[in-house]
Amino acid sequence: MNFGRVLRGVAPLLGILLALQRAMAASYEPATLIPPKVEREFRGAWVATVGNIDWPSKKDLSTSEQKAELIAILDQATKLKMNAIIFQVRPACDALYVSKLEPWSEYLTGEQGKAPQPLYDPLAFVITEAHRRGLELHAWFNPYRARHSNAKSPPAANHISKTKPQLVRKYGEYEWLDPGEKEVQDYSLSVVMDVVKRYDVDGIHFDDYFYPYPSEGRGGKELPFPDDVSWKKYGANGKLDRDDWRRENVNTFIRRTYDSIKAAKPWVKFGVSPFGIWRPKNPPQINGFDAYGQLYADSRKWLENGWVDYFVPQLYWAIEAREQSFPVLLKWWDEQNPLKRHIWPGLDTTKVRGDVANQETPNRQWRSDRPRTTWQPQEIAAQIRLASQQPVSAGHVHWNMKSIMRSSAMQSSLQLGGYAEPALVPTCKWLDSKTPAKPQLTATPVSSSVKLSWDAASTDKISNYVLQYRRNGKWTTQILAGDRNSLTLDGALPDAIALTAVDRVGNSSAAAARTLRKQVASEGGESEEVSEEMVLEGL
Repeated sequence: MNFGRVLRGVAPLLGILLALQRAMAASYEPATLIPPKVEREFRGAWVATVGNIDWPSKKDLSTSEQKAELIAILDQATKLKMNAIIFQVRPACDALYVSKLEPWSEYLTGEQGKAPQPLYDPLAFVITEAHRRGLELHAWFNPYRARHSNAKSPPAANHISKTKPQLVRKYGEYEWLDPGEKEVQDYSLSVVMDVVKRYDVDGIHFDDYFYPYPSEGRGGKELPFPDDVSWKKYGANGKLDRDDWRRENVNTFIRRTYDSIKAAKPWVKFGVSPFGIWRPKNPPQINGFDAYGQLYADSRKWLENGWVDYFVPQLYWAIEAREQSFPVLLKWWDEQNPLKRHIWPGLDTTKVRGDVANQETPNRQWRSDRPRTTWQPQEIAAQIRLASQQPVSAGHVHWNMKSIMRSSAMQSSLQLGGYAEPALVPTCKWLDSKTPAKPQLTATPVSSSVKLSWDAASTDKISNYVLQYRRNGKWTTQILAGDRNSLTLDGALPDAIALTAVDRVGNSSAAAARTLRKQVASEGGESEEVSEEMVLEGL
């Protein structure tokens, strides 16, 4: 074969291609297209600090090691397309942040009251890094626990057991603030509001600890909670019996917390994660621990009255467990929700490994499915599917983040199943229904990429941007941090791009859309629009 002759034959064609390439100019023009709807689902996980369950892994880590572990947690959440972290900041009247009210937690340094060295603020750090990744960060408080059974170091001089010992009660292996004391409610509320006002949190979160889980004394007899002093203050002429009085103490605190948060920062969500069974026989087939009667937690009332923005009942049982059935309980909770607040069940992802040591406290013995079982990842995946079908919004929270991080099988199940596509946190329309303005988007083709830049079109606080782009008929979605304003997409130029702004309560703007337009110079020097397909057909 005469290769020289072949090359001479194709040279004119190559010349034409090169000329067309030089003449062809791509641009992105405003468009009115509507991109696909983005999934809405709360995908959260608890990060427990008490007992060094999730973070930090040990009490003697350096500041750089603590930060590295937090980054690893947030990176894993981002990789899995989760969108929220519930971070424990107050395990037992202590603080994992800079506080003038309570001492540094011993779970940071091994000594209560001792600051991390070099000094940093873990809560400020995790908020910044979570938001940088487009994750919500909810601060998790224990409102009444004053000392945990696994505490090793003595209480610091500024711990409430030292500064106001009259408010603290010894109960079993724990120390507890007395919910019947108004000063206790005022104190714990001041701690919560200190964080609300000083930190850019997306939510405030309480778990299932109000009055303590029962402890046993000698002979296995249940110990009464020692609140005689506050009960006597209420008075013999009070209208409530002792149990109802205790419940009303908790009710009052929940309502005050909700109202105080909304008065300060209306967009900050308030969520509670009660024990998954309100009362046995509700619904009729359910048996188990009575949180209403023994924790004095009338959690159904909080939901019915709208004193929460989201509810995370701890449904730590299997789908097939008849007396604690996950779907039966979830349906029952949905039916107790007249104001249509979000219900996102808590999932016991620790059971994927069956690790009892990964429980928060010995009080978890009150779960009704002992002896502890081991699940396959498919059980959690099936529970996620059930939780995605709820009437108000899809969502769930994993107990806990470490269980996900240590299980490659669980990660694969999530990535191949319910977490295959990104999701936005569902909207809280009762907090604010105003639609943010459409962002101002610019798209500039540069070589084999397109450079995007944008600005918010108003002063609305933007939590996230949703970027969607289409190549070869397929849409790709990315959820970006609200403080981001540029991005470069490498590879083939998308034929359509859309950007949506999302505010702090989840409202979405209209999409700023751009479509690709290419032009080729004609023989007369004028330009005419062509597509890539037209250029190829002409050759």
